[in-house]
Amino acid sequence: MSVECFPITVLPHVSQIYRDYLAMAESAGDSAIRRWYGAEPFAGRWIGRGEPGKDAGALADLLEKQAVEFGAGDAAKANIAKLRAGARAVVTGQQVVLFGGPLLTILKAATAVARAKEATRATGIEHVPVFWMATEDHDLEEVDQVSLLTKSSVETLRAGLKVSRAVPVGGVVPGPELEAVLERASELLEFAPVSEWLRECYEPEGGRRPSLALAFGRLMAKIFAEQGLVVMDAASRGVHALGASTLRYAIEHAAELQGALIARGKELVARGYHAQVLVAEGGSMLFLLDEATGERVALRRGAPIDGDAQWKAGGRSYSTAELIAILEATPERLSPNALLRPVFQDTVLPTAAYVGGPAEIAYFAQSAVLYEAILGRITPVLPRLSATLLEPAIATVMDKDEVQLPDAMTTAEALAQRLGARAMPIEGKRKLAAVGNAVETELSALTEYLAGMDESLGRSAEVSGSKMRYQMNRLRRMAASFELQKEASLRKHAEAIVLNVFPGGHPQERVVAGVWFMARYGDGLVEKLVGVAGNQCPGHVVVRL
Repeated sequence: MSVECFPITVLPHVSQIYRDYLAMAESAGDSAIRRWYGAEPFAGRWIGRGEPGKDAGALADLLEKQAVEFGAGDAAKANIAKLRAGARAVVTGQQVVLFGGPLLTILKAATAVARAKEATRATGIEHVPVFWMATEDHDLEEVDQVSLLTKSSVETLRAGLKVSRAVPVGGVVPGPELEAVLERASELLEFAPVSEWLRECYEPEGGRRPSLALAFGRLMAKIFAEQGLVVMDAASRGVHALGASTLRYAIEHAAELQGALIARGKELVARGYHAQVLVAEGGSMLFLLDEATGERVALRRGAPIDGDAQWKAGGRSYSTAELIAILEATPERLSPNALLRPVFQDTVLPTAAYVGGPAEIAYFAQSAVLYEAILGRITPVLPRLSATLLEPAIATVMDKDEVQLPDAMTTAEALAQRLGARAMPIEGKRKLAAVGNAVETELSALTEYLAGMDESLGRSAEVSGSKMRYQMNRLRRMAASFELQKEASLRKHAEAIVLNVFPGGHPQERVVAGVWFMARYGDGLVEKLVGVAGNQCPGHVVVRL
């Protein structure tokens, strides 16, 4: 296995704020990025920021119970015991996507394992990796899918799960419709051992399938059994009770927190970024579960009555006192939004650092104001391992055709044209280059001359020049296509490379399921990825398997 590190800009659509965050060490000491994020993500400068948990015993009790439900191994149970004894947590998390979701889920968890090891070595204080399942989200369509590769395409499997209301996805229980999806996934995974894991995690027990949260938790516990990943479901009453102080603060100080978020959003825009989460007056950072329907509804603040804020959710109104009463009696009915969730999480856990993807890390620039107001500190946030995994056959083809990762971040047709152009005889390349350069030189001189004579003549020359350049490029494409017809293998190479590296116009890590790679390379792949994450490439890694 070999590893290459590329700048993060090799990936498309990477936000400017994430790029600047990765380059924090190079920025000025008083830069906005440094103020928003607190600790640099590399060279261990975040280590030592964690604090011991205030309710370590109660937290450990909850985690031990969940560990039994998830079938956690001895290493995870040992890590829960360490949390009980005062260990810190390196936390990451993800939605409970079908069959574990895309590769990035495994990359996140592997990074948390690597960073926990790093912090333990550096401080002598135990740090354990924790995976926080986002079970309270209510976008079922987003998690009801998994994408696997065939020899010629990306096949996306969907169970077609349906619910009548926007309920938390973690509690959704699949029906018999999942059987066909399991069968097809097993075929695409070539009945590797991991396909048996999927059946064990998702098939019925006592006539009823497990919920999406329970199945996902079991799968992650199996995948990271040797690494001792502690998997937790935060939707329970016990977990919400541990984080109740943050939920209460968000209720009692809603207006000032909302004002701080709006101000931070304006600051982001003024500095050339954009607010990752839009925040409007009258909103809040909370959702409420409807007691009758189980629907998760956003809470909004209305005009105060007799000095008391009025809250609205699902057509009903609540006073602040009523919300506090709900929090005290049934805390699981109140849940945080994307900006408040990390603060809620770090109220529950003794978090030393959070491992996130580009979008999550962009959110932290806004969440920082909530951290400062509620916890009086900012938890360091670290980038997850960003990686493209190259199978030997694909790596061999890329080497043969002299294709680097940036070349492959395109369409199969565009890459095929490039390979065809490279395959042209030297003499043909020279003639095309010479004619192209001559056309460009003469057209530029002629356009400038005619524009000096008359402005309209100059504009006409520009239009005519554009048409001539188009025809010149057309000749180049025709020559490349001719070479592709002579060497049909080049087009097949291009299609195979793009399918594996940039499927559907997206980075591999965001599309192809992690279990697809595990089916081909076994559970030893996880420990390899933990090692790669330990190298701390400040960009995107190509891992040759």
